[in-house]
Amino acid sequence: MTKKTKRIYKEKQYWKILGLMSGTSLDGLDLACVTLTQDQDQGWHFTIQQTHTYPYSKEWTQRLSSLISLNDNELDEVDKAYTLYLATRINEFISSHNITELDAICSHGHTALHKPHKKSTYQIGNRPELASLVGIPLVCDFRKQDVAFGGQGAPLVPIGDKELFNDFDACLNLGGFANVSLLFAREDPIAFDVGGMNLVLNYLSEKLGKPFDEDGNIAQKGNFIERLFQSLEALPYYAKNPPKSLGVEWLEKEVYPIIEQSLVHHEVADVMHTYACHIAHQLARVFENTKTILCTGGGTYNRMVMAELQSQIKGDLQLPSRSIIEFKEALIFGFLGVLRLMELPNCLSSVTGAVKNHSSGAVYFP
Repeated sequence: MTKKTKRIYKEKQYWKILGLMSGTSLDGLDLACVTLTQDQDQGWHFTIQQTHTYPYSKEWTQRLSSLISLNDNELDEVDKAYTLYLATRINEFISSHNITELDAICSHGHTALHKPHKKSTYQIGNRPELASLVGIPLVCDFRKQDVAFGGQGAPLVPIGDKELFNDFDACLNLGGFANVSLLFAREDPIAFDVGGMNLVLNYLSEKLGKPFDEDGNIAQKGNFIERLFQSLEALPYYAKNPPKSLGVEWLEKEVYPIIEQSLVHHEVADVMHTYACHIAHQLARVFENTKTILCTGGGTYNRMVMAELQSQIKGDLQLPSRSIIEFKEALIFGFLGVLRLMELPNCLSSVTGAVKNHSSGAVYFP
């Protein structure tokens, strides 16, 4: 960026941004066109203008779910193809909604590898050519710098929770993983991944030929398995103190073997019911003294998990509008991009464990 561009960005108070998010649940690519304004006295305000989720085709679902097993050359080829896919969807979204005067595209990409303990995290779709393909400045690759600074590279959403949703004591996102931001009156939030959510429940649903358990209906019909519940509760991750984060690798190594062993003797519905009880219990431990909890992500539609969680806590689980439930992460990655362009911190050391707060993300111009 030139000095003039940096100065313009630092002084800018109104932004029109397109935020993109592709989560581990593999349910699709979320796009949200949002406006963000900064008031010196009242802080940040947002308006979600247009949204859309592009469901992944069977081919893309397969390609994205197998990223962890690819060699470097294969991963690079998928990265190139996914970048073209993003460009196509972005241009389609902009055209269909007649969107003009966007300041930037802010994209998370899709996680192929996340091993912060090995200083490694890789999201595909974060290639500089994406900016040229859409003709709009691009902010992306938000996680690598944090890992380089000794952080977990996750979660990144808490800065958005702190600035955009601070009317709540906590924010809960039920996506592929369940993660929380504990806000209260702290200057910086405490946030971390609690455990597997939709990824695990979808893993079980697929054994019945269904992509997911709609409304948690299958889980509700199951029976509780005490031995499975205790095995899951004993996983070492739960005893760790934050900052901490999870990746698909943890599920494959720690969770799925326990589930597969239980499936030898029990029905899928029973295992699903027990897992829903387990993740609800882990969340209840986190929210023991929390009054108001904003709930977002596709998992909020799982009545079994939500009812089980509410029965175990004194606080109030609050559901916002559908656009916030389904597009909060796309909104916040747009916000992360704005902070990066303004050269303001968008990664909090209190959350990720990095050596300092910092402004993360690669910036590319067409």
